[in-house]
Amino acid sequence: MLITRECDYAVRVIRALNGEPRLSVNEICEREDITAPFAYKILKKLQKAELVAGFRGVHGGYALNKQLSEISLLDIYLAIDPDLFIIECLNPLKPCSRNGIGDEACRVHNYLGEVQKTLREMLAQRSLAEIMAQCSE
Repeated sequence: MLITRECDYAVRVIRALNGEPRLSVNEICEREDITAPFAYKILKKLQKAELVAGFRGVHGGYALNKQLSEISLLDIYLAIDPDLFIIECLNPLKPCSRNGIGDEACRVHNYLGEVQKTLREMLAQRSLAEIMAQCSE
């Protein structure tokens, strides 16, 4: 996983759309200092995750598909990076050759698995609305 720049920018996109009926990509880019190609890539992933709705035509653009109170950082990060692992060896599709079973289990791997679980829980714990309200206090 590690939280990539793309994940960070996805949060910015959601933040820009908050409270707006609809914004163009250019408006999002201006508000959040993101390049258009990068914004389009992010918006496509956010649409696929049904966090954002896209509209075509002259008055097209993008809008939130859910309220901020229904969106967590985990939702956004998973939309951008479905393989959200803090280290590659935790990905079951890419098993670590150093991690065996029983006495051969890598204790670091096991501990990082606990960290991974805690991190996911924390990212899912609060909605973006709660986080943004907390930041404005």
